[in-house]
This record gives sequence, C-alpha cells and structure tokens, in this order.
Amino acid sequence: METDTEKKLNSNYRILVVDDDQEILTLLTNWLTREGFNISTAMSGEQALAEITGNSPNLVITDLYMNGMSGMQLLTAIHSDNPLFPVIMLSGQAQIQDAIKATHLGCSAFLTKPIDQTELVSQVRQVLRITKDSKAGDGFARNVLYRSKQMVELLELAETVADSNVTVFISGATGTGKEVIAKAIHEGSSRCNHPFIAVNCGAIPEHLLESELFGHEKGAFTGANTRHEGLFMAANGGTLFLDEIGDMPLNLQVKLLRVLQDLEVRPVGSTKSYPIDVRIISATHKDLEKSVNEGEFRVDLFYRLKVIPLHMPALAERSEDIPLLADYYLQQYANRNNKQLKHFAPAAVEYLMSSIWPGNIRQLINVVDLCATLCKTNVIPLNLVKKALQDRPQQIKTLREVKQECEKNYLVSVLRISTGNVANAAKIAGRNRTEFYKLLGQHDLDPADYR
Repeated sequence: METDTEKKLNSNYRILVVDDDQEILTLLTNWLTREGFNISTAMSGEQALAEITGNSPNLVITDLYMNGMSGMQLLTAIHSDNPLFPVIMLSGQAQIQDAIKATHLGCSAFLTKPIDQTELVSQVRQVLRITKDSKAGDGFARNVLYRSKQMVELLELAETVADSNVTVFISGATGTGKEVIAKAIHEGSSRCNHPFIAVNCGAIPEHLLESELFGHEKGAFTGANTRHEGLFMAANGGTLFLDEIGDMPLNLQVKLLRVLQDLEVRPVGSTKSYPIDVRIISATHKDLEKSVNEGEFRVDLFYRLKVIPLHMPALAERSEDIPLLADYYLQQYANRNNKQLKHFAPAAVEYLMSSIWPGNIRQLINVVDLCATLCKTNVIPLNLVKKALQDRPQQIKTLREVKQECEKNYLVSVLRISTGNVANAAKIAGRNRTEFYKLLGQHDLDPADYR
C-alpha cells in the first residue's frame, strides 16, 4: 500500500496505457490511479502517438499484440523521436525471443499477462526512478574520476541508459576512455553479473575476426581442429564491447547486422544458428558518418548501432578534471613501484591544465609516469612537466611498437581459435612449433591461458 507521501511523488508523473482490450485498459487504469499516477489511455498505436504528441506522458505502457500497429512498432516509432523515452511492454502470448527483441529495441521492462498489480507498480516506479531515499548517480561509474560539466552530462546520460538493453555507440578520440564508460554502463545494468567482453575490431586480421566474433565448427578451415564458440556466445547474458567498429571489414558488417536483427549467431562452417542475448556497445575514433558517405561503412548497420550516441570529450575539453586525474595516476605510480607519493607544483598543474593533450588520458598517464620517475624530490616542478610534454608531444608509437602490438594481437587470436593447442596454432600461423614458441615467449603469452 502506497503512503500519502509516495502517492504525492507519483502524482508528478503522467502515464499513457495502450491496449485494444477495454477490460485491460480499465483494470490498469484503476490500479495506477489508486497509486496516485495521472493516467490517459489509447486503444491503438496510432492513437497513442497522437496522445504522446498532445499530452507528453512520462511513460508508456503498451500491449505487444494489438490490431493495426503492434507494440513493437509503437516502441520503434516512439524511439525514432526520443530513444530514451521509457516504454513498458505487456503480453500474454510472448515468446522469450519477443522479450529479448523488445529489450534490445529499448523497452524498459517486459511483463507477461496475467499482470501482477504489485509487480506492475514496482516496475513503473523503478522505470521512472521514483524513490524516497536514494540519489540518482550514487554508485554509478564510481571508478571514473571527473568534476567537469562535460563528464557530468555524459555520465548522467550513460546512467539513464545503463539498466536497459538499448544499443549504445560511443564516439571520441583515441585515449579518451571509451572502454571505461562502456564498462561503467555494463556494471550499472542488470547484466553486471554476466561477462563484459571487449574486442578491438581493428587489431585482429580480417580472416580471424569472423571466427573470433561468431565462432567456428571443427573442420571449418585448415587448423580448426576443435569447436570455438566465439565472443558473441561467450558474452551471452552480458555485454559485448566492439571497439574501433569503424575498422570492421564490409563483409563482416553484413554478418554483424544479421546477428543484431535476428539475435542469432551462426558459427563459421555451421548450418545451425544459436540464439543469443547480448547487449552491444560499440565505439570508434573515426567519423563514422563520413565513412558511411564514402561507402566504407554500411548505413543500415550505422543506424542499428547508433541508437544511443555518447561522445567522450577530449582531455583538453575537460581540463578541470586534469588535477584530479594527475593526482590519481601519481598515487597509482607510487603504489605500483613502492615509492613515496609525489605531487605536482601549482605552476606545473596550471601548465598541465592548459596543454593540448593530443594523446588524451593515455598521454597524461605517460607524462605522469615520466615525471614521477625523473623527479628527485617530492614536488614535481614546472620545468620537468614542460620537458616531459616536449619530449613526446603527441605520444605517437614507434613503428616497432605498432608491429609488436599487431603481432601480439594476432597470436592471441590464433591461440583463442586453436583453444591453446600450439601445434594447431603454429599451423594456422604458418610457423613451425619452435618458432611459434619463441614468438609466444617474446610476447609473454601462455597457451594454457586459452585452453
């Protein structure tokens, strides 16, 4: 039973209930009205859209199966204008795949008929974030350090979409922390107890990326002596973070689009598809709209991925966060090296805040580590910071570093595909076992970790 205080809170919210069954409409209206909510109704999807335009409700509760426009079509129409608008779906005939598909389209909750009154009210309050004693934002992204307005706004939006299955697209320059935000969204969702798996689509050779994502059957290609489930199936129930999605080859973009549409994955060499329940968060440093216009990225996949766009600001755009970040990385350096904690001089902090930072947070970490290593006192002076920034102004990797990184990523992919079998991995790589073991040693890779 709701208290007078709770009913007063509820009275601030308008709810539109949509169902072509008058008895259901009446029942839900009576339940929600008794809890203090302001209720309007519609008996079709078309009528609901008109109501939304005219009355601006805070929440829509709709049946899945209706004459004319279905609940799924209504959900899509609502989110074409406002991807964050909360919608609760009801159905007495739904299959599991219906619920999964609805949540991937951005449905806030999916309830089956006969509806339980207590559960409905609880879900409504949860979706609308009506609470007496909690504060929005408490605990979300607690590992992200910030005080800038840009990051406050970004994280508020990220928190809003976290506890849903809606697809999120994160743009931003290299080194800004896109994966950190993706992890925060995963940890703030109901999927937090399931896997978060990240893959860099630009770091894995094209002929291995397909198997890495979708898996393969035994015998699918030379060296495929065991079945490999792939990252989509490994992330089932959780979140798959597709980093540098803009580097994905066109032929794999087609297969990814099919997976997102059908919520099924077919391993390489298989005639069978397997249902999956995976939330997709993707990211890139590229201008993906430009890639679409130039024919390098599929427009249909672009819109499928960019349901909720988030943009990571460059470090120079959030300069007020730099003192906080610099102190944190100095603390990390001291802990990692068992050294006494050092601090930047005030003039050095001002210089850090006014710098351009083309390498963003990754560059800041390098500068902090260099200064902490070279400084012989507990206070890092301005001249040392200037030297650290001048020595490597753009933190561009050497050709050797890039080659080593690509080689290691390739070896990791081969080990995953061969499930740690060195003989098979060496055969795929076109090397003998002795050479292959030598390569693994150079990159500190243990085949046992992939079995």
